[in-house]
This record gives sequence, structure tokens and C-alpha cells, in this order.
Amino acid sequence: MMRRRHFLSALLASASLPALSWADAGNPAFLAAAREENGGYALFGLDNGGADLFRIPLPGRGHAAAAHPTAPEAVAFARRPGTFALVIDCVSGGVLHRLDAPEGRHFYGHGAFLEGGNLLVTTENDIDSGQGVLGLWARDAGYRRIGEIASGGIGPHELLRLPGDVIAVANGGILTHPDRGRDKLNLDTMRPNLSYVTVANGIEEVVELDAELHHASIRHLAYADGQVGFAMQWQGDLPDPAPLLGLHRKGGHPVLCSADLAEQMAMDGYAGSIAMAGGRVAITSPRGGRVHLFDTAGEFLQAVPRRDVCGVASAGAGFVVTDGLGGVLALDEGLSPLVSAPRAWDNHLVRLGG
Repeated sequence: MMRRRHFLSALLASASLPALSWADAGNPAFLAAAREENGGYALFGLDNGGADLFRIPLPGRGHAAAAHPTAPEAVAFARRPGTFALVIDCVSGGVLHRLDAPEGRHFYGHGAFLEGGNLLVTTENDIDSGQGVLGLWARDAGYRRIGEIASGGIGPHELLRLPGDVIAVANGGILTHPDRGRDKLNLDTMRPNLSYVTVANGIEEVVELDAELHHASIRHLAYADGQVGFAMQWQGDLPDPAPLLGLHRKGGHPVLCSADLAEQMAMDGYAGSIAMAGGRVAITSPRGGRVHLFDTAGEFLQAVPRRDVCGVASAGAGFVVTDGLGGVLALDEGLSPLVSAPRAWDNHLVRLGG
């Protein structure tokens, strides 16, 4: 049996140990979920060159991950209408906590940390009412759920932390119910929006598009220099052209952006991911097999073809993209292959610190 003084000495020594950081996990630049050759799923940490730093198995298909700002922890979310999220120790590969959506809720696949990493916020569906909610989970209490607030609309998908712990929420507007799988139940009446929310004050601003654009489901977000970029996915018949990118500054009016007609039609009404870097905005379309680049005023710059491309993240002043064929590529004037692996990357590539 350990003597009391030995126990106290060990306790004091452990208390003086420095907290682990992302450096202890190899300083990953990106997080991404993938389906592997054997049909299983995993979360990967990648370096700046796209090489694997760690691999952590998932119990089902992952969608996106939220990285803690300082501790080497990532929360991997199930794809909608999944009900699990795993808090993963990216040093040991162990699961620290499993978050289960409360009864009557399911996750939408995204989350973000606030309050210096002490609060995790998750996008969720209130199944009975169909309204979107943001779940609140306290990290210092073992990721215990401590409440929820309204998202500002139906179908909240991605959310971003902005300066001052303001939360930008992409409310896609699409009503779903887990008993109906991934069916869309309100296409005639959907009203997507971009909402700005705080935990303390609730909904501060709601930005809606014109009524004739009500089929433009706002799904994914990026932020740089005071400007939010939002990527859209059209439901139903497509207008000519169907804008897939919007830009917004809090308190202002949204700016909708389109390429020339042929390029815009080639995107097939679907933007899968978005990132902003170096005065440019990138959106991807796995359906259209291309990346579109715009400047931050909304002017179209360039189209870059790539089959089944979807994940995109900032990398300095440029971008890195992933595809369903296992490719990780640097996006400059064209696409420069970095790594190819025997896996199918899921929709999102998450930049740590981004």
C-alpha cells in the first residue's frame, strides 16, 4: 500500500505536470472523417502535407469534427440524423466521453467551442417541433449538457464561433424527422436563414434571402476579416443561375455570388463546403466535380475541376481540398496532389486554429 507521504508527493508531482497541447498529438493541421476500404469509419489528423498523424476509429459515419482551441481534443459528430458525438483524446486515441443527444433531439453533424474551450455548442433538431436548437455542453463538467438555446430557424447545420463568442448559424430551413430518414418534409414552405446568436442574449440578427430564393438551403459557413461566407444547396428546380455562395457582414445585406452561366450550371445546384483565405472564397461541389473561387467582393475568379471534391480548408493564403477518392490536394492555380490514401474522405476538412 502506498504510504500517505508518497501518495501526497505523487499527487503534487502530477499537479505540476504541464497540460497536454496539440503539439503532443503531432501538431495536426487538419481533421477529417473518412470511410475506409473495409467499410469502417475513422477520424484522421493530417499534417500540412496531408499525411496521417493519427487515426481513431468511429462507430459509424462521421461528418465534421470540432477541435478544442488548446487541448488535443476533438469532438467527432455523427452524420444527420445521428445521435452520437465522441470526445477523442488525440494523443492517446482514446474516447474521453460519448455525448448522446437528449431524448427528442438529434445532431446535425457540427459543433464549435466557445468561452476559451470551456463550452461546446452543437446544432440539433427538436424533433417534435421541428425547430432548431443549439445544445450547450460544459467541458469542465465532463461535457455535461447544461442547456440549449434557439438556433433561429429550422434545420441548423453548421455553426461558427465569431469574435466575441458570437455564433453564426446556417439554418438550412429543411424540416426532417428521424422516422422519415433523410426525407425533406417542407420544401414548399422552407425559409433558410443565417442567424447570429449569443448564449447570453439569444438571437441577435436573422438574415433571410428574397422569397424567390427560399429553396436555397444555407448549409455551411466560413469567416475571415469580419465577413461570413455561406454555401447553399438548392432544393427542387434550379433557376438560371442558382447562386451557391453568399457573403455577409453583420448588420448589412447579403451579397449573392455566381460564376458565368455554364460554370454555375455545372455545379448542379450544390455547394458542399466553403473556406476563406488570402482574400478569396472557395466553394466545392462533389456533384459538379469542381471548385469555384471568388474574391471577397463576390467576383468569380476561377473554376478548378476535380471529381468528387468536397472538403476544403484554408492553408495559409491558399486552400487544401479532399475528395471521395482519397486525395488530399493543394489548391493554387490548379490542384497539386499532396497525398492519396485508400479511403473516401467525407464532406469536410477542418482546419485547426481556423
